[in-house]
Amino acid sequence: MTTPFSWTNPYAWPRKPLLAANVVATSQPLAAQAGLQMLAAGGSAVDAILATAITLTLVEPVSNGIGSDAYAIVWDGKRLHGLNASGRSPEAWTPDYFKGAKAMPVRGWNTVTVPGCVAAWVEMHARWGKLPFKKLFERAIEYGREGFLVSPTIAGQWDKQVAELKDQPGFAKYFLPDGRAPRAGQRFKFPQHAKVLESIASTKGKSFYKGEWAERLEAHAKKNGGALKASDMAANKPDWVKPLEMDYRGYTLHEIPPNGQGIVALMALGMLEHFDLRSHAVDGADSLHLQIETMKLAFADARAFVADSDYMVDVKPLISLTRATCASARS
Repeated sequence: MTTPFSWTNPYAWPRKPLLAANVVATSQPLAAQAGLQMLAAGGSAVDAILATAITLTLVEPVSNGIGSDAYAIVWDGKRLHGLNASGRSPEAWTPDYFKGAKAMPVRGWNTVTVPGCVAAWVEMHARWGKLPFKKLFERAIEYGREGFLVSPTIAGQWDKQVAELKDQPGFAKYFLPDGRAPRAGQRFKFPQHAKVLESIASTKGKSFYKGEWAERLEAHAKKNGGALKASDMAANKPDWVKPLEMDYRGYTLHEIPPNGQGIVALMALGMLEHFDLRSHAVDGADSLHLQIETMKLAFADARAFVADSDYMVDVKPLISLTRATCASARS
């Protein structure tokens, strides 16, 4: 017997569940529409996901980009697949390279690893794509060449980034038309971005990692004190990984293993398992306090232990130890 769905909503805002066979949800309507168009054209869910992500690199540029990383957990109807497409560090980033630094930099070329998301697009499309790879780029290329109207949410996010990023090489030139962030409703064009996407689409990423764009990235890095080289780009390879899993109160949760931070959620839930959250009001002070403290402890462990998976200890004992330590502390 199927348990009836409860429509009781403990929150004050008037949001309701969306009941549909296919849904694409993003913070930017144009990106969501790009994904839905792939489904309407007979594409797979992965085609929709990729078209959405590709479009976001243009229409939400201060939060996404072709220079970013990508993680994915995909259910193929039988099992889960994990993809870690976080780019490696440049080969020149040895301990001696950062010798004397009190902390890792947070801005500039010495924070830039090899971009992994383009490789993720190629890998995921090769496994699950139904539509031609080029088709996934159509909306993004169109918006880059013809422009799009910046939405209020994105306009606000864009403006908040100006103070910190305006002095980064190239940011003001390409992202601050008229010397400021675009306002809501303003048309923003980025034909240079469209040109890069067009090249990626036609070569399935090869020009990005082993061609013109890799060479141009090296030249820009060298000019601005960075260490990234075309050879670093050419050596990039995403990893198919087995997702971590953990049972929590009758549910099985899955996360990408390190170097990603998903393990933090599993560690925190492992600690929360030893507390009776139902005895506290939903999102009440006591409930939130417990959740915040477990996340703080989990992030502290992650900072101490999480690193490149090739150079860190097995993660499963880390999850088990966190849960056991919490149980011991309560007893």
